[in-house]
Amino acid sequence: MVSYKQASTMEELEQILALQQENLPKNISSEESVKEGFVTVEHTLEQLKAMNDECGHIIAVDNDAVVGYALCMHPKFGDTVEVLRPMFAEIEKIRGNRMDYMAMGQICVAKSHRGKGIFRNLYLTMKEKLPVGFDTIITEVDGQNKRSLAAHAAIGFETLKVYWSGGREWHLIGLE
Repeated sequence: MVSYKQASTMEELEQILALQQENLPKNISSEESVKEGFVTVEHTLEQLKAMNDECGHIIAVDNDAVVGYALCMHPKFGDTVEVLRPMFAEIEKIRGNRMDYMAMGQICVAKSHRGKGIFRNLYLTMKEKLPVGFDTIITEVDGQNKRSLAAHAAIGFETLKVYWSGGREWHLIGLE
């Protein structure tokens, strides 16, 4: 049975990184990236731990194995991952200096557990665990990642802005 919680051990963070590696474009075929989606950012253990210390990442666990995750990225980490800097700049254009949102830095579900509601439950758990004073989850999705765009729309994310960065189209989306 799958349970949901905030990551609390180094082993869980290492399992997040292993699942991330399995879903990076460099490690899957182009056909799979179109059909199943992909993750864009490759984090270090140090980055993941620092972000987790601020606000615990949400994980789905099945038999002590991480089978899904949603990374909580406090706005103060907006400068730490180069590929995400444009996202935080766009958020600032929309929201000003308000720090009352949590950026979802990446979401991923293991291939063996897709289509079972884990994606939705990761976000429901994230909403429950938002720190006091945070009312919105904001993330961005690569315009080529149609599966992810559809999944986010299905649970209520709305487009805040579409912009180009690094030669790619990004959809900045939010969930109140």
